[in-house]
Amino acid sequence: MNKVCSKKVLLFRIKIKRIIMYKKAGHFGFTHPSVVECSQELDILMNRVQGICS
Repeated sequence: MNKVCSKKVLLFRIKIKRIIMYKKAGHFGFTHPSVVECSQELDILMNRVQGICS
């Protein structure tokens, strides 16, 4: 997969993960382990995009 395609896929996954995280946070609260785990997964995805862009 080339860089442009990889970046688009990652950006889509980030968008979905962010929506999931906010829904969980609204239901459980921001400090719930499920929300923290989702946030950490989002961080990993965002770091991967940064690696492609740099």
